[in-house]
Amino acid sequence: MRFAKTKIEKEIERRNAMLSVVLPAYNEEKMIQKAADTLDRILGDAEIPYELVFVNDGSKDGTWAAIEAAAKKNPHVTGVCFSRNFGKESAMFAGLASASGECCAVMDCDLQHPPETLIEMYHLWEEGYEVIEGVKHSRGKESALHRASAGLFYKIISRAVKIDMTRASDFKLLDRKAVDALLAMPERNLFFRALSSWIGYRTTQVEFDVRERTEGESKWSTMSLIKYAVKNIVSFSTVPMQCVTVAGVFVFLLAVILGIESLVRYFTGRAVEGFTTVILLILIIGSIIMISLGIIGYYIAKIYEEVKGRPRYLISKKIGGAHQEK
Repeated sequence: MRFAKTKIEKEIERRNAMLSVVLPAYNEEKMIQKAADTLDRILGDAEIPYELVFVNDGSKDGTWAAIEAAAKKNPHVTGVCFSRNFGKESAMFAGLASASGECCAVMDCDLQHPPETLIEMYHLWEEGYEVIEGVKHSRGKESALHRASAGLFYKIISRAVKIDMTRASDFKLLDRKAVDALLAMPERNLFFRALSSWIGYRTTQVEFDVRERTEGESKWSTMSLIKYAVKNIVSFSTVPMQCVTVAGVFVFLLAVILGIESLVRYFTGRAVEGFTTVILLILIIGSIIMISLGIIGYYIAKIYEEVKGRPRYLISKKIGGAHQEK
């Protein structure tokens, strides 16, 4: 009976608690006001207390000016401006650090994550869930190459996290307890999508369909997606290092097989003349060694970045909400 009472008390405490929505933005000048107005209407109609935390990730267009305008128009809007571009992961963590709500959601400000889903997420949080993950029912319009590459990337990450992340996204709602756990992590290279699953807590999922952009263009080129995938695989997984070991074992077995074949040919008088086989082996082994050194070197570079202890981001300005412009 005591447990039931405590559970009811917790549900009462969560009613009418403020929701902070973190919206990373890079060159999203055209979407800032539209996102602010859309979320204001949806969350206002649902009578959910809220704040919107826009994070300008060193944009080259008028994104910060648009955030300033939105903050002047809506007292629920807060803006954070980086000194330069630090990347989406840093922007999400800066937004979570600036958020003051009892629960915090992260979503794209291009509205490809449907804002209406926030209401369902919020109600699930009221029921006691601490991590509500938005999972993709459909990925929207993507090329076959992009879909295949994304599938491979998430299989590797799923193996590292030991959680199925094939439909994972950055669209999530987290309890303050989960947010504090993420912010307490000391590492510089972070992967929010995987870490929010890794921390555990009481978790559930909500499906959504990825929408098409109504304004602007995607900031993710093929090369930037490849860099993003490599960076996050290395920061969260040792699979590439394991591939080096597998390659070493493969080359060893190949050498044993070719060695046995060469001995058999030698003793039967059918030895192959010339250095073709030797040259081929040198090329194969040399290539694998160079690739292996490159993978090891990348890990060492990331370790070097962590050891230096530089901040994940630098904030040059804040505006709106409880902040005075700085």
